[in-house]
Amino acid sequence: MTPTPAPTGKTAAFFDIDNTIIRGASSFHLARALYSRGFFKSSDLLRFAIHQARYLAWGENKRQIDQVRSEALSIMRGHLVAEVVAIGEEVYDEVLALRIYPGTQQLLDEHLNRGDEVWLVSATPVEIAELIARRLGATGALGTVAEHEHGKYTGRLVGDMLHGQAKADGVLALAEERDLDLANSYAYSDSLNDLALLSQVGNPCAINPDRRLRRHAATIGWPIRDFRNRRWFNRRNMRTVSAAGALWAIVLAVRAVLRRGRFR
Repeated sequence: MTPTPAPTGKTAAFFDIDNTIIRGASSFHLARALYSRGFFKSSDLLRFAIHQARYLAWGENKRQIDQVRSEALSIMRGHLVAEVVAIGEEVYDEVLALRIYPGTQQLLDEHLNRGDEVWLVSATPVEIAELIARRLGATGALGTVAEHEHGKYTGRLVGDMLHGQAKADGVLALAEERDLDLANSYAYSDSLNDLALLSQVGNPCAINPDRRLRRHAATIGWPIRDFRNRRWFNRRNMRTVSAAGALWAIVLAVRAVLRRGRFR
């Protein structure tokens, strides 16, 4: 009997960011910081908050994703990349670092200690994904690439938003470039939106999964790890708290609009 050849490529671990590494949406906290610095108007904040509420209630769809992407790109047109990165550093230190799941941090560190490459893969802007990767000691990050010229954003994307199948395609291209053995690698996510990515590696794992991913993982036998505080943060409480958070964001936006007396 011929023995099975050992894998020749390197092992990697691919981590989604939002609700996998960091509790909540990193882009929401970045948007609040950009708003406070005058990057966009109260009406933009209101639309973003409504999108967050829709996502919590019904999940995402392609039309909503495209709409938010278009609005975000138009808002960033003409702003300095260096300025956004500096604001991202502040957001990480003041907010995101406090929202990292210790269990996911430990898992990420275990991969690094074994000598695996660790990559963050997220639809968030690549500058922010890379910033989080640097702070966590990861190998690198894949994210949505906004075009920039002479250090300023142009308002256009380079390629597609890194979401759904695009994540899997990005990881496949990275594996070919860096000689990664996907059959021996790992992927971690909280959402069924990342099914293509999870299915592309030999060792997928659902972390803090939404209801659809939990059901899918249980059906086909994928491991499930939940690092949320289960003493009080059960699924019903999570839905209530998340909805309250979205409502709070909308109320803040409406108050800001009313204070100014009109949409700019």
